[in-house]
Amino acid sequence: MKNRFFYIIIFFINSAIAQVSDFKDIDFTIADNTAMLYQGSSLENLPLLAHHLTHKLPTDVEKFRAIYTWVCKNIKGDASQDNKVIKKRKKLKNDSLAYIKWNNAYKKTAFKKLLKNKKTMCTGYAYLIKELCFIANIECKIINGYGRSTEANISKLELANHSWNAVKLNNKWYLSDATWSSGYVVNYSLFVPDYNDGYFLTDPVLFAQNHYPSEKKWLLDNALITSEFVASPLVYGETFKHKIITESPKKMQVVYKTNETIVFRFKALQAVKINSVKLITYSGKQEKAFKIENLKNENGLVTFSYAFKRKGHYDVHLKLEDAIVATYTIHVSKS
Repeated sequence: MKNRFFYIIIFFINSAIAQVSDFKDIDFTIADNTAMLYQGSSLENLPLLAHHLTHKLPTDVEKFRAIYTWVCKNIKGDASQDNKVIKKRKKLKNDSLAYIKWNNAYKKTAFKKLLKNKKTMCTGYAYLIKELCFIANIECKIINGYGRSTEANISKLELANHSWNAVKLNNKWYLSDATWSSGYVVNYSLFVPDYNDGYFLTDPVLFAQNHYPSEKKWLLDNALITSEFVASPLVYGETFKHKIITESPKKMQVVYKTNETIVFRFKALQAVKINSVKLITYSGKQEKAFKIENLKNENGLVTFSYAFKRKGHYDVHLKLEDAIVATYTIHVSKS
């Protein structure tokens, strides 16, 4: 499974589909081709780069798409910078003011490396997106907040550890994350380019599965804003490719009794093959599938159930086609 930072918050979905379909009639082919045409362009002259990427495109959303695609496919993740920040964050976890002071100073070094080597961490991605948008006269902000992954599986909000962008298009705010769109890091050292379109103008409810902003208003959904953070199932980049919103169980760590029925439920924002849905675990490297029951899909709301017959701790994974899209830790006690 690819390393990603994630927060998960599960809420109502009534506004999700409308948000996703806002630009359903826009064909991004020309914008994507424009980004490809200027592949490898220098960062020494950002106004020139912004001009090349946007001046022939008719709408702000297409201009933003060209900027976003170019950044995702031309900037590499810098694992060494990221590791350095992680170590400093751990060292100063009990002194947030000291960490913020160090981090603000380190950003200057990070931005210099970005412009020189086209390598950066999340703040650099968000910074470059914002600067190119500013030049193109598109309102865009850097949003700081919290992330969650297999390595940073926090159950409560601590020091902010991630940055992304909010962009204003047609007088409405949208969320995107170029860092996670661009690829992933293997063994804390090797960056693997792997574009993930699921983080581009993402529905707020789906986005909230792996982002929690320092300022709650940037959740962009009233139901999300008025709710509290919940350490919910761990999800992955593939969750966003498949546009899956987990609903039940709500938490990652849950307790049940033997023979008690557990209902698993998720919302699919795009078509899903019902026969590809599985609940699995691993024994070493060997995959084991549980015999789930009552599997059904009602207008994109997929549900199934399972009851553990034996007590114990189980790490179980929701699998869709060939992708793991959610992980739960289940403690089963005697009835």
